[in-house]
Amino acid sequence: MRTRRRLLLDLAVASACGVVGRAASADEISATGPSSQMATPLDNRPPPAGTATIARVMTGIDVLAAGGFAQLSGLRVGLITNQTGRDAAGKRTIDLLASAPGVRLTAIFSPEHGLNGDREGTINSAIDAATGLPVRSLYGATRRPTGDMLSDVDVLVVDLQDVGVRFFTYVTTMAYVMEAAAPSGVQVVVLDRPNPVGPAGVRGPVLDPSLRSFTGYFAMPVQHGMTMGELALMFDAENQIGARLVVVPMQGYRRDLWFDQTGLEWINPSPNLRSLDETILYPGVGLIEGTNVSVGRGTPTPFEIVGAPWIDPQALANDLNGRGIGGARFDPADFTPTEDRYAQELCRGVRVTLVDRAMLDAPRLGCELAAALRRVYPLRFDIAGMLGNLGSRESLAALAAGVDASTIVATWGPALQSFEALRAKYLRYR
Repeated sequence: MRTRRRLLLDLAVASACGVVGRAASADEISATGPSSQMATPLDNRPPPAGTATIARVMTGIDVLAAGGFAQLSGLRVGLITNQTGRDAAGKRTIDLLASAPGVRLTAIFSPEHGLNGDREGTINSAIDAATGLPVRSLYGATRRPTGDMLSDVDVLVVDLQDVGVRFFTYVTTMAYVMEAAAPSGVQVVVLDRPNPVGPAGVRGPVLDPSLRSFTGYFAMPVQHGMTMGELALMFDAENQIGARLVVVPMQGYRRDLWFDQTGLEWINPSPNLRSLDETILYPGVGLIEGTNVSVGRGTPTPFEIVGAPWIDPQALANDLNGRGIGGARFDPADFTPTEDRYAQELCRGVRVTLVDRAMLDAPRLGCELAAALRRVYPLRFDIAGMLGNLGSRESLAALAAGVDASTIVATWGPALQSFEALRAKYLRYR
């Protein structure tokens, strides 16, 4: 049986969601055991005709703040966040919780790239200079909160901006937090944020279950088309985590909004995703990142350029432009990365220009890149290295055998349909 404190916490957080939807009753909460709840936004009406930018999307943190954080009063709060955790005015979620009356922010947890989102590689725990609170790294000695880390928290709040791509690790960190919190009954509250490439839909191969890893937590396609809150609900139910989960939804968000149509400020979600265009290209160019080519890390335009010292730029550009890949153009390019693969070496390859985001099938673009490199450089291109991000042994084997990329893309259809049927149970926005 739940303690009175836990019941009150459930009621309080559910009440917060009542800002944008119906709160769960005490009977509903106590009768269902571990609960996953998400309120329904009130205002998802389409914008007026001709409106290009929507300036009224409220993220989960703004909805939470609108209720005065009353539901967290007197509770010890652990916050999983980074530089993207900010309200509409640009204030850090850290500072909002630290200064909220009655809220006891006791610890901060950071994902890959650290609290400021500017680091690569292993991250050590540290101290947040503004609040003096410990920042416990979940991308260092451990990737899951330990029992000791949870000893001083009653509720874990997650506020992270995802990019809508299976191999971006913030969704795995969220899932690991849910798994770690479930046995001890620590509440998990996910503050929802937009999927910046949501209109691109559901695309790419579905992950082979045997390839699950930190960069592939769940059997879903490369582009899943879901928000962090929706993913949390799906992970909890489908993996039977049993988390005491509440998602605070957005107001005014619709699935057909690209990030630059939400009215929200763009904040780089990681050091090498510096614009929305790069984020749109990422699920394509990122498919070949594990191979022996550079994808532009260590240059001003990561994921907009691909090359290696042994590539003929014009030959590769001609091959790709002849494939009729909608939404993208390929131009010969030379570049010298300052770090990462081929650091300080002249690389030759192609610049990938996004010309129509509505037409682009990014995972197909990634397969076309791999297929072209295999055709032109069968003895030099290490195609096996793309298995981790591609996530499909069948698709990799077909690429290695020289099967046409468009034929491979067509094979993804049945699994994508099955996933869309599954995810439909957890979608909370039109």
